[in-house]
Amino acid sequence: MRRFTRKVLALARPAGEIEYLKRAVELVPELDVDAVVIVGDLAGGGEKGKQYRQIFKALGAAPVPSFYVPGPGDAPVEEYLREAYNMEIVFPYLHSVHGSFAFAPGHVLVAGMGGDVLDEDGGREEVASLTYPAWEVEYRLKVISELKDYQKIMLFSRMPAHKGLHESGSEALAELVKTHNPRLVVAYDPAYRTSTLKHEWLGKSLVVAPGSLAEGDFSVVDLHEASIETGNVR
Repeated sequence: MRRFTRKVLALARPAGEIEYLKRAVELVPELDVDAVVIVGDLAGGGEKGKQYRQIFKALGAAPVPSFYVPGPGDAPVEEYLREAYNMEIVFPYLHSVHGSFAFAPGHVLVAGMGGDVLDEDGGREEVASLTYPAWEVEYRLKVISELKDYQKIMLFSRMPAHKGLHESGSEALAELVKTHNPRLVVAYDPAYRTSTLKHEWLGKSLVVAPGSLAEGDFSVVDLHEASIETGNVR
């Protein structure tokens, strides 16, 4: 493993498809990536605690660190947090960055916020679904502004807004990206399959929508070249 983060395996919305996740993890050496990132709904229907354990165990088999945030459907949040905490003790390469941050190799900071983000203050929800007001996201992540010397990767379960491209995305997340200027943003776009756009620039930040792993999709992002390759594990 390199001592810096150059290439990232970007995944979104596995939705409980454990076998697809295992196949993606098996590709890590071949793809020569330095980290794995996952956004969007981790679990599908059924007993979520068991699915989280299977997901984190699969990620724990990777020879590189993994970073992830839950999707709106990963509720109640206490199940996600409990299993993430327990499995991260066993597998120190695992890192939940839901409203938090962790470090990837080579002076790279990975931060994020899972669930849906409301641009208007409509309250928060963590039982039926994961939904957060914009002010809470900004507050939880404001600490990364003090870590100016780090290159940044940001993970979201909703796309930031982009005039003419992702107009239905979150304006608050777009402002957050402009504030912190991460090198890479990975977010889940439910319109990935029908869109010809798999990535875009938001200021100086490359925003990548890797597609749904539940359908086999994945992306590999080269941070140095700002290039994206796509593939499918099916």
